[in-house]
Amino acid sequence: QVQLVESGGGLVQAGGSLTLSCAFSGRTFYTSAVGWFRQAPGKDREFVASISGTGSGIFYGDSAKGRFTISRDNADNTAYLQMNRLNPEDTAIYYCAARNSGTVYPGATFDFWGQGTQVTVSS
Repeated sequence: QVQLVESGGGLVQAGGSLTLSCAFSGRTFYTSAVGWFRQAPGKDREFVASISGTGSGIFYGDSAKGRFTISRDNADNTAYLQMNRLNPEDTAIYYCAARNSGTVYPGATFDFWGQGTQVTVSS
């Protein structure tokens, strides 16, 4: 069974940076595309970024473009989300998700989800 464990969340001041990690287990990592999503209180879940199994395909949501970078280390079974120039609107629970396929495209569905990690950006 695929398991995803996020880490790296916390409290940061506006303008600061954080890197989230997603530890993956349960199948061969490169056969699963990975995505990051977030959900703020009272809001719908929002797509942040996704990356294909090989890392060759990457997509970003509008809120992430130019500030966030998704990456993965298939040797270490870990995916990352580097977040720069954070602002209070980035405050949310961030979730890592994986697909049963190594391919990814805008609007792709994800099959496995982590428990989430809280990111809070103070003004």
